Amino acid sequence: MDVVVIGAGIAGLACARELTDAGVNVRLYERGRVVGGRLASKRFDGRYADIGAAYFVADDPGFAALVAGLPARPWTATFAVFKDGERTETTGPMRWAAPGGLRSLAEHLAAGLDVRLQQEITTIPEGPVVLAMPGPQALRLDPPAAVADAARAQSWEPVLAAVLTYRKRTWGELHGAFVNDHPVLATVCDDGDRRGDLAPVLVAHSTTGFARQHLADPQAAGPELARAAGELLGLDEQPGIHVHRWTYAQPAPGEPSFATDGRVYLAGDAFGKPRVQTAWLSGRAVARSILQSTDL
Repeated sequence: MDVVVIGAGIAGLACARELTDAGVNVRLYERGRVVGGRLASKRFDGRYADIGAAYFVADDPGFAALVAGLPARPWTATFAVFKDGERTETTGPMRWAAPGGLRSLAEHLAAGLDVRLQQEITTIPEGPVVLAMPGPQALRLDPPAAVADAARAQSWEPVLAAVLTYRKRTWGELHGAFVNDHPVLATVCDDGDRRGDLAPVLVAHSTTGFARQHLADPQAAGPELARAAGELLGLDEQPGIHVHRWTYAQPAPGEPSFATDGRVYLAGDAFGKPRVQTAWLSGRAVARSILQSTDL
């Protein structure tokens, strides 16, 4: 019997990888053109910029062991913090990035898997099935009651990501910044610093409140996001602007590591602190549960 995994983000890839390595036949379906989900990079002017997750941390031993074999690099443990026009610095866990863009990590995990791109599944097939997606998207497939209840319990917020491309770097030293109590901006990351090529590219993520106002026309929000980033960093140049809408960007933290009725599973970063690492742990936990409970 095959296992079907729907959704080729980090949770789906982790689940499919674990099962495949254990000798299970897995079919992994993804409705998009590429793998990665919110581990997303998109090409602008011949260069990839990270438009989804800004970075990841690896403080779980299992995930850290995986990361050691990925094309990733330690980026920074220090972020700027802007509040009321003042800048301070905060130090936290090491944040990791990828020279090839974060989606390159998803492509690395997908190597050798049976991945079927641009395949939208509209009904839940027979056999063990893993829904590696946000709860609101899982509900469209009419999952069984136990999984549907877990999906409805999830709370998600939208975010807009604006890629701002400049002619040259004029903002001084900056890895990334948390922007507190701002009506438009939540974070700004130096994508050239993050990727290591020093390209004059910033990626600004909006607040959820601002994103809600512009979900119908995200591109129209671009100039305001660029203006806010420019004011924050003292920039005069008008950049090129590309905006990406994430309708389901930020889940509220939840427990346990996945939901299931025994046949259909729901996985993702809503099961724990919303992180790339959490999504990977959730997908792996589902795979191990299937291996323990199902005669494959």
